[in-house]
Amino acid sequence: MATSYLCPQDGTRADVSSLTWCCPVCRGPWDLDFEIAAPIRAGALPGRVNSLWRYEEVLPLAAPTTTLGEGRTPLVPLTGTVSAKLDFLMPTLSFKDRGAVMLSELARSLSPARVVADSSGNAGTAVAAYCARAGLPCTVYVPEGTSPKKTEQIRAHGARLEIVPGDREATALAARAAADAPGTFYASHVFNPHFLHGTKTYVYELWEDLGGRLPDAIAVPVGNGTLLLGAALAITELRAQGLIDTRPALIAVQAEAVSPLAEAFRAGAEDLLDGPAGALSPTLAEGIAIPRPPRARAILAAVRESGGTFLTVTEDQIRDAQLDLAARGFYVETTGVACWAAVGGWKDRSVVVPLCGAGLKTGLAA
Repeated sequence: MATSYLCPQDGTRADVSSLTWCCPVCRGPWDLDFEIAAPIRAGALPGRVNSLWRYEEVLPLAAPTTTLGEGRTPLVPLTGTVSAKLDFLMPTLSFKDRGAVMLSELARSLSPARVVADSSGNAGTAVAAYCARAGLPCTVYVPEGTSPKKTEQIRAHGARLEIVPGDREATALAARAAADAPGTFYASHVFNPHFLHGTKTYVYELWEDLGGRLPDAIAVPVGNGTLLLGAALAITELRAQGLIDTRPALIAVQAEAVSPLAEAFRAGAEDLLDGPAGALSPTLAEGIAIPRPPRARAILAAVRESGGTFLTVTEDQIRDAQLDLAARGFYVETTGVACWAAVGGWKDRSVVVPLCGAGLKTGLAA
């Protein structure tokens, strides 16, 4: 069966060669109806390319031309039970490269007139870099107040920058309006499921580096949930291939100031709680300050199915965690320290935290 887009809400399908970016019926994000070519064999991996493309059997795209060598980041113990995966060592200094390379590779094959993306910073810098690599014209929408170093990086890669008054939600709406223009490829890390098939390689790397197993828990910072949903996808695939027996718990971490998913989870809801999002409280964790994530239902379901939970961290905890990691040798941006703030003291089970973005992207928290 050929790979196709599939709406998880109403079953609508679309060809992946089209420029449609959402379900035309409900305007929701696509899933990818995709069959793994063959099970991964651990013995075949050592001789392969040292990037995420080594997991070629489980990826929906092949023979990349836009790669920057993304993936295969180090896994380093921090305590006796907590390890960190250093995804801030990616080519554009954040984990978003895992999905951005998939979007740029797909866009290159479709030859659109332009590519548009929206971001709080890291996804935008990643899409801009990979579009530069692919020779594609790119426009990135960011909210006002985005870290200057991130906007500088976007411009450096040759992308056009559109700064949108208002919050992250206003930025997403502006980009989606632009995405409806003819000939436009919307490189959305939220709506296009190819991005999730890039982020799932995070867990395939954990599985390989830990000798064919996974930790008891995987902690993930959650805004739009692209790393968490990619992790859940990989866990499901690894179990289906008979490569793991047990499912690690997914620990979703949000900033207390912007935590709509944590609130819904604690209320036992299957989706975001009713009512307008309201004014956002400021948070140092700008990368996960998402008031209404489009894949909320899938995120909540994935955490529950894994036996995991949601945790929230305060601004003071974020500041302390950034300084603590820096004292250990890791200079990480404020969003990227959220999981360490939440689970760094765990001693009863093994857990991996992602250090998602470099500290140079935001600087030290005031």
